[in-house]
Amino acid sequence: MRADEADEDLPIFAIAVAAELAGMHPQTLRQYDRIGLVVPGRTRGGSRRYSARNIRQLREVAQMSAEGVSLPAISRIIELEEQVRMLRRKVGELEAQVRAEVESRPGARVFAAGAAAGPVITLRHGRRVRRATDVVVWRPIAPPPADPDED
Repeated sequence: MRADEADEDLPIFAIAVAAELAGMHPQTLRQYDRIGLVVPGRTRGGSRRYSARNIRQLREVAQMSAEGVSLPAISRIIELEEQVRMLRRKVGELEAQVRAEVESRPGARVFAAGAAAGPVITLRHGRRVRRATDVVVWRPIAPPPADPDED
């Protein structure tokens, strides 16, 4: 998790402050918590504490509600947005792992299959394939550079 994501999820706002920031009545925030729409963190004593992400969600709920979207639909939208956020983070992690793996290998690996028996063999960097008996069947290519405009 990145530092800015951790800060965004830090539960710091009491319900009165969160209600004011979201432009809602505190009772509305309590109702949204009861139905699981926007669920804040809790202190040891049980008091609600809202994060910056919760405040943003409350504002989105207010906007969608004003546009006539039902609360169950809003709940599903929030759930899907969270799922997309988690999947994007996972894709970023996997892309970083692939880049690290590719960069850790000196030179590209080439695989070849023998023509007669068909065993697959790994060729070391710089080794040539005997054209009469072996056929190259796969050669890895470097992944395209990440697009900074995606996100």
